[in-house]
Amino acid sequence: MESVGRMALAIKFLSAFIAPTLAITTFAQATPVHASPLTTAGLPCVHNAEGSTIPEPENLHSDTGQLEADLFFRNYIDPSGQTRYCFVSRSGAPAPTLRLHPGDTLILRLKNEAGVSPYAPNQATAGHFRHHQSSGQSSSGGQAVNKSAPSSACAGGPMNVSATNLHFHGLVIPATCHADETLKTLIQPSDPPFEYRFQIPPNQPPGLYWYHPHVHGVSKAQVLGGASGALIVEGIESVDNELAGLPERVLVIRDENLHHPDAQPPKATFPPEIMKLDPEGDFLNTGTGTGKPAKDLSVNYVPIPYPDYPPAVIRMRPSQRELWRVVNASAITYLNLQILFRSAPQPLGVVALDGVPLALSGNPGKKELKVSHLVIPPGGRAEFVVDAPPQNAEASLVTLGVDTGPLGENDPRRALATIQESPQAAPLQFWLPNHPRPLPATANEWLGKAVPVRQRKLYFSESQEDPNDPNSPTTFFVTVEGETPKAFDPTAPTPNMTAQQGTVEDWTIENRTQEFHAFHVHQIHFLLMEWNGRVIDEPFLRDTVNVDYWDGKSARYPSIKIRLDLRDPNVVGLLPYHCHLLEHQDNGMMGVLAVKPTAPQAASK
Repeated sequence: MESVGRMALAIKFLSAFIAPTLAITTFAQATPVHASPLTTAGLPCVHNAEGSTIPEPENLHSDTGQLEADLFFRNYIDPSGQTRYCFVSRSGAPAPTLRLHPGDTLILRLKNEAGVSPYAPNQATAGHFRHHQSSGQSSSGGQAVNKSAPSSACAGGPMNVSATNLHFHGLVIPATCHADETLKTLIQPSDPPFEYRFQIPPNQPPGLYWYHPHVHGVSKAQVLGGASGALIVEGIESVDNELAGLPERVLVIRDENLHHPDAQPPKATFPPEIMKLDPEGDFLNTGTGTGKPAKDLSVNYVPIPYPDYPPAVIRMRPSQRELWRVVNASAITYLNLQILFRSAPQPLGVVALDGVPLALSGNPGKKELKVSHLVIPPGGRAEFVVDAPPQNAEASLVTLGVDTGPLGENDPRRALATIQESPQAAPLQFWLPNHPRPLPATANEWLGKAVPVRQRKLYFSESQEDPNDPNSPTTFFVTVEGETPKAFDPTAPTPNMTAQQGTVEDWTIENRTQEFHAFHVHQIHFLLMEWNGRVIDEPFLRDTVNVDYWDGKSARYPSIKIRLDLRDPNVVGLLPYHCHLLEHQDNGMMGVLAVKPTAPQAASK
């Protein structure tokens, strides 16, 4: 097989996967913490005005080794009739950024204040709901109910559209209740505040992570509605001292249902494209990079709606260099980020992917990678260095079109923000320390040099309820090779696969569908080893990676091969793996890996 050079391949695969300022709604105008949900007067989830300056999220940071905070999960009906969701802090600020150091303890009390939602799952998801509600279960993999758990939220219960929980995406923390267990933990509006309590591992790579709900069947609705926030493990400057002293800007990019679904593109110079809908009601990929998007986007809750895409505003001080930390918190939308100065693409200095600095990779001498654009799948994160534009230069942040496949959603090119150079730009809240403190060295050898104990093969597939009706519901599957495709069942008595902690495994994942899928597994980072059968030399760890779509005729399916790191003791437990396009996950494209402790003899499957 062909081996691809590190630099050329890195650029290729990072690219492949991965106006006047208006007044904004300030945090001070937010609804008080105990306001009644489901009201349109004094909305309990702050959303900013179109075209406004992008605000920084509130920062909640640890002190003397501990961060103790309260979060409130809320929803409301917006004027268009859509359900919005959010997490707010005690101050009323939406989606606070949680900041901790390796070794710190997080104590987070989550109160579910959601009201009754008009959201109804589509027909495929409804089957999961009926099965779940009739059984009173919400777990998978045969995990027994913990009778001594201090909260009934740990024991499962009826899955419904008002239940919620938290997944701390990318953190290597235990998959146990009150930490990062999402299969059984269901927090209802009637429950008292639910306490999450865990330690950030001392060896957790310093970088950008995020938190979001992970209730099977409604994760798309809640994340699409806006419930998500960033989590930063401090210390990236300790492994890349060239970042020391830089100001940092956190950008959480979310998608949401179209504000103007019936609008036509303005100033069309050619006949309108014929737009088709998929069974979930989203506009299908046109393959042109244009047309109606499947979803609108927002940046830190500043909406950028179709068809005019009024850009938000980013204001930078002259000659300032910044570290931008970007979360793709979309439910289904791919990003393809590019910065333009006078219409010319500018290099993005990528320093970390999915929370892991490049300086901690298999090529520690390469701490920064210059790329002209960067694809980030739903759930992915990227951290890169950006220089302020020259004085009076037209500058912007855009997302280019992404070809998601004939059955994929339409993710066209659109503006996200105008970048304005201004001496009056407000200083950013957080700057990386000028004098980094050392981080503990990792005890494990580089994952690329580790010897896998097992090879597995999985594949993505789909099935329409009525193949003759393109609008009939679709069920999505991720299947272990040799088994019959089955949608994920929250009440299944056994896990899909079993592995042993302390080992390393190689998985090949095929895509037998004509749309993109983004593979994610909880608690684990992995190394991309092959792309469509080609051996590659990519020294970057990820926790979410794209799998290309099948063209419908080739004899060979697109595939990736990844090396999973099961060496950390915190990976013991039931770990979900799934497509991070959340409608796919909700409608069946998920499985469970049971990781057993080192001591017992691990079974294999």
